[in-house]
Amino acid sequence: MPRLPVIVVEDDPFTRLIPLVLDPAASPERRAAFADFMSTDEPDFAGWCERVRQGAANIYPATVRMVSSESEMHGHLPGCSALVVESFRVTRDDLRAAGQLKVVQKFGTGLRNIDVAACVERDIKVLTLRRRANISCAEHAFGLMLMLARKLDELDGLVTVKRIETARGAFKPFDRSHTPGGNYARLGGTRALNGATIGIIGLGEIGHEIAVRARAFAMNVLYYQRTRAPESQERELGARHVPLATLLAESDWIVPQLPTLPSTRDLLGRAEFAQIKPGAHLINVANAALVNRDALIEALRSGRLGGAALDVHYKEPVAEDDELLSLDNLILTPRMAGSPRFNGLNDFEELITKLAREFAP
Repeated sequence: MPRLPVIVVEDDPFTRLIPLVLDPAASPERRAAFADFMSTDEPDFAGWCERVRQGAANIYPATVRMVSSESEMHGHLPGCSALVVESFRVTRDDLRAAGQLKVVQKFGTGLRNIDVAACVERDIKVLTLRRRANISCAEHAFGLMLMLARKLDELDGLVTVKRIETARGAFKPFDRSHTPGGNYARLGGTRALNGATIGIIGLGEIGHEIAVRARAFAMNVLYYQRTRAPESQERELGARHVPLATLLAESDWIVPQLPTLPSTRDLLGRAEFAQIKPGAHLINVANAALVNRDALIEALRSGRLGGAALDVHYKEPVAEDDELLSLDNLILTPRMAGSPRFNGLNDFEELITKLAREFAP
């Protein structure tokens, strides 16, 4: 009986989908959990898995080994046919241990963690994936920005005299014999994104997608991260690398987009909010822990921070009596940035199908 291909995968809540498609020994409990998770957009998850298998016959069935550390990954490389990583480093030493490795699949596009030159030397194919969920995160960030900039939550339904009077206290029409009739609800304080400055903290894959869209809005793009991006990327995005203090002082929109590490927890606290441009807005679709909760509330209540929108929360679901729910200048959404589920489903169909092509006879 032929030996099953061995695929080693960096463990991540989303990459756990790979063995559900390719490994018959995958946990039934995990299959049921993913079927529930995907049900909002794909009610027939089992049927989806079967359809993807049909396009991946060269690697189905397979033995899929999920690994939670670089050392564990290294230990499973002997006999490994394919390797899927997101953040784990793949070094020359790793490749020496992987005598049967044919392909390294990056779950993303950035290759800084993979020794590509060493892969080329050993004739190991390196594949990338522009993740649809990252694109959706950027879209959601801009959706939240537009809600705050255009006050869409306040304007929704404000189109009748009665509703305007209920919300605004009075209705007074413009003299249309002399003036245009726009904004007949007389709501002030809206702002344009065009010409505004956006400060992106972390120009990784999602930060890059946000910057792409900021340029489409003709925004000025600042970014901060410890390692400056390549000059070619800065040119593509029209982005300028600045110290964090400069970004905070000059940005109309602040978007933290870093992984949550001990070094990034509470990255934005009281000292940082004291440095922001008065009235600036904050958008967080990355992780709640990047922003100190107490400092955020203080900045919103004082008006130093003009508004904020959070798709990620300090506790999920949010408690009914959470103080954040009482803030008028804060928009909260229930971790929707990566949705719809077909972003992930289509990503993994593409990833698995591309891997299977590398094993074609």
